[in-house]
Amino acid sequence: MGARKKIAAEKRKEALKTQYFAKLQNVPSSPRKMRYVVDMIRGMEVNRALGTLKFSSKSASADVEKLLRSAIANWEQKNERKAEDGELFVTKIYVDGGATLKRMRPAPQGRGYRIRKRSNHVTLFVGTKTND
Repeated sequence: MGARKKIAAEKRKEALKTQYFAKLQNVPSSPRKMRYVVDMIRGMEVNRALGTLKFSSKSASADVEKLLRSAIANWEQKNERKAEDGELFVTKIYVDGGATLKRMRPAPQGRGYRIRKRSNHVTLFVGTKTND
């Protein structure tokens, strides 16, 4: 059983070498708020997505913009050339829930209300239209 898992992990690692992505982990905002921003740029051309994020009023858009710039740099590093205008697209992007910090807030009559401080993980893939 352990050998099969090891082989599957090796295959996943090999598959990731041909993909261009960036991850942002433990972002201190709720996954729900981050998904609003992520849904705005899914499938967009990267330069258009950067413009959309730059002028968005959501605070999570600054984090996603930084992540997108990192993914573009990763693509350029692996291909050893600059990306041309209109070449790269956001192929996949998703948000997963991260660790939740649980806190208590004092409430009337000796009770305590639970506060959940959520975090999230964002994974962004870029690629050309021909790769898809």
